[in-house]
Amino acid sequence: MNAEQISIFLENTPGRLVEVTRIFEAGGINIRALSLADTSDFGILRLIVNDNETAKRLLQEKGFTVRLTEVVAVEVADRPGGLHAILVALAAAGVNVEYMYAFVRQSGRNAVMIFRFDDTRKAESILRERGMRVIDGNDLAAM
Repeated sequence: MNAEQISIFLENTPGRLVEVTRIFEAGGINIRALSLADTSDFGILRLIVNDNETAKRLLQEKGFTVRLTEVVAVEVADRPGGLHAILVALAAAGVNVEYMYAFVRQSGRNAVMIFRFDDTRKAESILRERGMRVIDGNDLAAM
């Protein structure tokens, strides 16, 4: 199963982010990783959670605009140059990184990078050919 993230479109107003976390707390949704990008009027909150379908349903019931997006989760050595090796391989293959964010499970071991690519299948193939661990969606949700 491929990895998916939840993308939530939020008005850039005080308290709007708290509504999301309140919904998740009440629904038993655990956030594994997140990225928040904003403009003056709205933001996009991208999340890796333990249960995408429930999170999506709970948010939609409260009027949020939500989308599930396919992403690629890659284990990266938590050391200088870990990310660089991945980016070099992708650039050489002509794969564009649209955005990325990360989380570290235990410092000094491996980090997990979440990527959105212009060509997901090609990116996954390149990463696997280079011996990099692409994390299954179920495994990612369980981290």
